[in-house]
Amino acid sequence: MADKKKYNYGGQAVIEGVMIRGRSSVVTAVRRPGGEVTTDVKPLPSLTTSRMRRMPLLRGVVILIEAMVLGIKSLLYSANVAMEEEEEEIPTKAIWGMVASAVVLVVVLFFLAPLFLTKLANNYIPNTVVFHIIEGVIRLGIFIGYLKVISLLPDIKRVFTYHGAEHKTVNAYEAGVPMEVESIKSYSTAHVRCGTSFLFLVLIIAIVVFSFVGRQTLWLMIASRVILIPVIMALGYEVIYFGAKHANNWFMKIILAPGLLMQTMTTGEPDDRQLEVAIAAMNKAVEVDQAEEATQAAS
Repeated sequence: MADKKKYNYGGQAVIEGVMIRGRSSVVTAVRRPGGEVTTDVKPLPSLTTSRMRRMPLLRGVVILIEAMVLGIKSLLYSANVAMEEEEEEIPTKAIWGMVASAVVLVVVLFFLAPLFLTKLANNYIPNTVVFHIIEGVIRLGIFIGYLKVISLLPDIKRVFTYHGAEHKTVNAYEAGVPMEVESIKSYSTAHVRCGTSFLFLVLIIAIVVFSFVGRQTLWLMIASRVILIPVIMALGYEVIYFGAKHANNWFMKIILAPGLLMQTMTTGEPDDRQLEVAIAAMNKAVEVDQAEEATQAAS
């Protein structure tokens, strides 16, 4: 293994399952329509295990790309398994098309729409600072409203409970307790490294970053909302990374608290069967890592 530090496992919820990213592989566990849990293990691409993933700022962009690629593959696998009874398969092109549409939606809904709405009142806004604060508040409002609406959809609500199962399992693993349903039930459905907290921080950091652009011509401001997204993402990751390492620091607790609160909208209390799936994913990820460590130690 590259180093002796304890690895920070993490992942995401998928359709009827959980994905866990290990040191060198990604494991997706899904409950089949018949009831059994199946796991899929895929090696990580070389980019995700390269030195770039450990370089400050650059790693945020690399991890963002990684999360998209791994998320798509895990989603495709889970969808195929979950729809087994109907003998339907979701074409890869369709998944990529959905993701591309989602990216466009994010840019338009969370970055361009707040700008245009704020510009409508441009003549009534006294200065640049107030302009960007208003734009940021609108952005946060849209984000919270979006989460509220999708959480009302039954299918999304179920994915959110798997999200809670993933968090409970990661929290329990980091606490060193046995990977058993009864042992991890009491753990929190919130986690400092959650993508929801990351997105919340991104929206806050965007206020600061865009303030440096100022009130320019409309097209320059539109371009900045697109071009600067990787920069904002990179900064957001560094805050999350630092916060996770200093989670007991009172100042970081204040910084991370709103994101943790926001997770109540994207996680739910899982049942025992959902916890079993999350545990299966975690156990397999750890097993694969330990096997690789043993092989490297023997060589």
